[in-house]
Amino acid sequence: MKLPAQVRIVEVGPRDGLQNERQPIAIADKLMLIRRLQDAGLRSIEVAAFVSPKWVPQMADAAAVLAGVLAESRPGVGYAVLVPNLRGLEAALAAGATEVAVFAAASERFSQRNINCSIAESLQRFKPVVERARQAQVRVRGYVSCAAGCPYEGEIAPAAVVAVASALAGMGCEEISLGDTTGVGNPASISRMLEAVMRHLPPQRLAGHYHDTYGMAAANVYASLQLGIATFDASVAGLGGCPYAPGAAGNVATEDLVWLLHGLGIATGLDLDRLVDTAAWISRLLGREPFSRVTRALRATPAGPR
Repeated sequence: MKLPAQVRIVEVGPRDGLQNERQPIAIADKLMLIRRLQDAGLRSIEVAAFVSPKWVPQMADAAAVLAGVLAESRPGVGYAVLVPNLRGLEAALAAGATEVAVFAAASERFSQRNINCSIAESLQRFKPVVERARQAQVRVRGYVSCAAGCPYEGEIAPAAVVAVASALAGMGCEEISLGDTTGVGNPASISRMLEAVMRHLPPQRLAGHYHDTYGMAAANVYASLQLGIATFDASVAGLGGCPYAPGAAGNVATEDLVWLLHGLGIATGLDLDRLVDTAAWISRLLGREPFSRVTRALRATPAGPR
């Protein structure tokens, strides 16, 4: 199949990436990160999560972060927030949210560990959330985690992913992000999963969300491109991980994804140099080297090809 001419990248670093950081990060620094990502050309950014600060302390300032983002919002840029339930949604709406996301799992044991309920219970919980959001004319995105494997159950059958993705789409989620959140997927398993889901949902409604635990994220993106997927989640500097999957790496680094796509002649609308600078900046702030291979390579050879 011919590869897409253009790809949309959803930047999840400010939420999915930073939520795993133990050290407190100032609101001003979170807003600077989002500002820099916009300067690099990103037009879809997940900025916060309206979750209990007891479980995710880093997201305790979600309302303040969203308020700061909206105060200097830019035309054509979508700012999404994660909401786990109606209470989180109402808080997000009160803060001015115009895009939200809900998060389900394709693994029963992961669902219990992550959100303390079964898959069926989680989907029932999300129905009124999606309905209320749509009443408020707020766009809803659905995440399916453990789309390739689970740290507790092992390999996940594609049929399990199909069931959750179809349920989320049926209740009104406009886009479904299929997440290999533990990073155990490879091009073969990711292709099998996507082919199964695409028998029920068109590729235009799907996104790939691939963590890089085993270094397979870029390969999984390429396999997905061959099947017509043209939206991918990424995290600047490779920030992130999974608190319920020990050893899991963050989402594919935005810079690594852009390097791959540009090398394939696929347009992204993003400025790689600015992304690399941003990755280096946030990594310095966190006191470590970037996880992104591209950022490390280009910082070592700044005159190298872009």
